[in-house]
Amino acid sequence: MTSTASRAGTTRGPATSSGDGAAAGARTSDPAIAPGTPWWLVAAAPGALLVAVLAVLGAGTWSRAFVPTFVDPGALALYGLPLATVLTELAAAATFGSLVLAACVLTPGKPVRRALSTAGVASGAWALLALAQLVMRYSTLSGTAITDPTYGPQLGKFVTQIELGQTYLGIIVVVAALSAVVMAVRTANGAMVTAVLAVVAFWIQAGTGHASGSADHDLAVSTMFLHLSGAALWIGGLAGLLVGRVRGGVGRQNFATAVSRYSSIAVWCYVMVGVSGIANAAIRIGSLADLGTRYGQLIVVKATLLVVLGLFGYVHRETVIKRLRLSPRAPAARTAAGRTSSGGDQGAEKVVTRLFWRLASVELLVMGAVSGVAVALGSTAPPVPDEPFADPTAAEIVTGYPLPPEPTLADWAFGHEISPLWLFAGIAGIVVYLRWTVRLRRRGDRWPVGRAVSWCLGMLTLLWATNGGAAVYGHLMFSAHMIQHMTLAMIVPIFLVLSAPVTLLVRAIPARKDGSKGPREWVLGLVDSRWGHFFANPVVSAVMFAGSMIAFYFTGAFELALTTHLGHALMVVHFTLVGYLFVNALVGIDPGPKRLAYPQRLLLLLATMAFHAFFGVVLMSGSSLLVADYFGLTGRPWGPSAIVDQQRGGGIAWGIGEIPTLALAFVVALSWSRSDEKEARRRDRRVARTGDVEMDEYNAMLARLKERDDRTADRP
Repeated sequence: MTSTASRAGTTRGPATSSGDGAAAGARTSDPAIAPGTPWWLVAAAPGALLVAVLAVLGAGTWSRAFVPTFVDPGALALYGLPLATVLTELAAAATFGSLVLAACVLTPGKPVRRALSTAGVASGAWALLALAQLVMRYSTLSGTAITDPTYGPQLGKFVTQIELGQTYLGIIVVVAALSAVVMAVRTANGAMVTAVLAVVAFWIQAGTGHASGSADHDLAVSTMFLHLSGAALWIGGLAGLLVGRVRGGVGRQNFATAVSRYSSIAVWCYVMVGVSGIANAAIRIGSLADLGTRYGQLIVVKATLLVVLGLFGYVHRETVIKRLRLSPRAPAARTAAGRTSSGGDQGAEKVVTRLFWRLASVELLVMGAVSGVAVALGSTAPPVPDEPFADPTAAEIVTGYPLPPEPTLADWAFGHEISPLWLFAGIAGIVVYLRWTVRLRRRGDRWPVGRAVSWCLGMLTLLWATNGGAAVYGHLMFSAHMIQHMTLAMIVPIFLVLSAPVTLLVRAIPARKDGSKGPREWVLGLVDSRWGHFFANPVVSAVMFAGSMIAFYFTGAFELALTTHLGHALMVVHFTLVGYLFVNALVGIDPGPKRLAYPQRLLLLLATMAFHAFFGVVLMSGSSLLVADYFGLTGRPWGPSAIVDQQRGGGIAWGIGEIPTLALAFVVALSWSRSDEKEARRRDRRVARTGDVEMDEYNAMLARLKERDDRTADRP
């Protein structure tokens, strides 16, 4: 797409200018880009809020059934909690969407600053509304009126001693920190860092509500996190674009580009919301007959609204956005040709612009209805009760999962425990990589098929490690956990590195010329940054790769990974990333820091192999059980004892760790040999072109030495 900067040199006449910096007369001469905001766009945001409130009212959540006790908490809590919940979710969406727009969509300068100011106002409202939501929620949970003299001390104990209260307090603290940070940032980098805080808040919030008491806790939390983050980015991104256009922060031409970029993000958000919504519904609806319940009816309404939103998105992408992207170019092209824009062209442009505003406004209203129905779902009892295990076994108490049968080869290969977060990440990774390769081939560029196969194998291996047999038995057995760890740290990275994803990204995605940051700019900026060079340094990556095993297994990090969903997710990310950095330093194709010479690479690899052997021997010979309160209390009636299983895990760390290491050593040696062959061929071509200068100089040196020796021998 032609950037605004590239069109800056176009002749600007009173009837042909289309740039944001044109004179006032040029602005008013073109009705498609004349100033003024349609009334339906101004009314869209409050209208979305009104529709959300009406959706909550229509769902019947403002009733005595909303209160879980027989004690009346008072009208303020009874009627205020659903409203505060709706407002909180909309404020969170506006915050997250504006931050992502500033980080990945908008051009630097005024558009980014306006988006960050919108995020600042929305995050402040989010923090205050979350606090009000906590006050009214505890009132309904405890049945104590807010005006009761004992309410304050009870609320203090709730947020300091009860896990649910601590969770709500954690959300408020994170959002308050986000609100403070966003006021200080003014760049896309700052917006991205601040957006991470919003993601943390969504992750904490995913552990509340129906998900917090479900027997499928991890499944419910993962799906809820995908649902919250996807919906917030989808709704907040559209609202942020419209607010930026209304406030004048995004110009006409830049707005067309921003809408096109947001459309690509919205497609993934739609997939996230749809897939996670189906998974959430499957957890809480036992059969099709349950769709007749109030909860099932709300599910049907929400699904219908999502289908409507999908149709709006299709119309945007296939009709409006294409014409909107082309319309700013036409006046510039006509100006270069010495012609002025016709009234018919202006009228068509005006029709496209009005159509976009109307569609976006109606889309915001439907999104408000979806938010209201989501609040109603959160306060309605599902057909399948979200209750912990009845009469739980030891394994269910300790791990949170039912005890699986004794593993067989088929269980290891085909057993599954769905983790929606990693399932979505793996499938999305395959889809994106293959789309990039298709894009290259369509424009006539070549990309090796072996690299694509390597990437798919890496993603499938990641899916097995996080959703297959290793994930099923990794909760119970140290040996299974070690299989999962070694797969993530040593097998998956080899496939990913050999597929060269960064190189493919650089070739498939064009660079942005307007100063904004897309996937290409963010990845290359991270690779070329000071921190990127430091962590990708071969010695540093080797130390992290080897040392993190000691830091993980012999500190409290191991227990956190076993007992918390967030700890387990961070474990998967850490070991996969550290393994990728280490392997990329040895045999990588992607850009990175200056790599060591091949002999030094082999020495570094052998040192890592020796450390793996030492770590495995320590576990094999150890008699102290790691995380004894966990592995020692699972009540597993089959298989070896916990300490014997841990010693087997040490053997797995040694054995499985050495096989990929030997494969890496073979690849390094092969690369070394190919490098020597390439150097020899380059030398032969240089000799054929310019002669063997080095050999001639060497022979001349030998001749001079011989002449000197002859003169010395002739002396008396």
